[in-house]
Amino acid sequence: MFELLLPIGAIIVGLVLLIWSADTFIDGASATASLFGVSTLLIGIFVLGFGTSAPEMVVSAIAAIEGTPELAVGNVLGSNIANIGLVLGITALIAPLVVQSSTIKREMPIVLAITVLSGLLLMDLHLSFMDGVILACALVVVLGYLTYANQKQTQESTQADPLESEVEEVIDQELTKGKAILMMLIGLVILIISARMLVWGAVEVATWAGVSEVIIGLTIVAIGTSLPELAAAISATLKKEDDLTIGNLLGSNLFNILAVLSIPALLSPTALTPEIFNRDYWVMLAMTAFLILFSFKLGQNSKIKRWHGVVFFGSYVSYLGLLGAQTL
Repeated sequence: MFELLLPIGAIIVGLVLLIWSADTFIDGASATASLFGVSTLLIGIFVLGFGTSAPEMVVSAIAAIEGTPELAVGNVLGSNIANIGLVLGITALIAPLVVQSSTIKREMPIVLAITVLSGLLLMDLHLSFMDGVILACALVVVLGYLTYANQKQTQESTQADPLESEVEEVIDQELTKGKAILMMLIGLVILIISARMLVWGAVEVATWAGVSEVIIGLTIVAIGTSLPELAAAISATLKKEDDLTIGNLLGSNLFNILAVLSIPALLSPTALTPEIFNRDYWVMLAMTAFLILFSFKLGQNSKIKRWHGVVFFGSYVSYLGLLGAQTL
């Protein structure tokens, strides 16, 4: 048991640094983009979405490079499940969320579509280099479409999207370009170091306990890399920034599938255990479908209610229970 002290310590310290560095990176990147003239709406879609997926991205890249690609895949699926079940579940329990942004409503079916796409790629139980190419190309197409659609909306609409004002509030307008860039670089460097610590500790614990890397990726690593989303979601919800809360989660799940999942595919193509598709993928798809079902209403504001939060959080706890039962 003594030999586990260092790996467990690496996991704990890695998670703490991961949360701090992700927050610092996002603050620096958002301010930098704003200072260089990037529109607030695009910052909300791209910079915050990319930033909240940065921990998953770095963890997956390190895991793939070090020969544990299944940990990377487990991290992607586990993080998307945790974002909806854990993060959105807890947030909705704190306060119901009203979705007014047309940008968010436009993203919802896209996230569902790319979740279906990922299932089509994973169903052969092999994450190939070509799968990575498809995901990367889909990322370019989706980002291009969202950019075009939002620029068109800005030109044609007389009313600002509610997401725009909420994003403006989280950008530190007092930062200079130099300080913003420095924050972004420091956050990125510590993000890489903390992710390396987390992956090493997780693999060591998995090896000692005889647990698969997938399970570690779906649980410890996934929950850890979703903590920045949880902190951001609770903070935004308490400030009544509901669109920002949903936007961050949707953006994170979108980037997780298209950007993060493409990393192990491109760097370390691998065969997958059947449980990844037969169990974990279907849980991720169901969570995503329920999010759309609960929150998407045509022609009116959508509302995620407290009982929806009970369903999400209860489903997530049940999922963790299933993983525990199948691991023992």
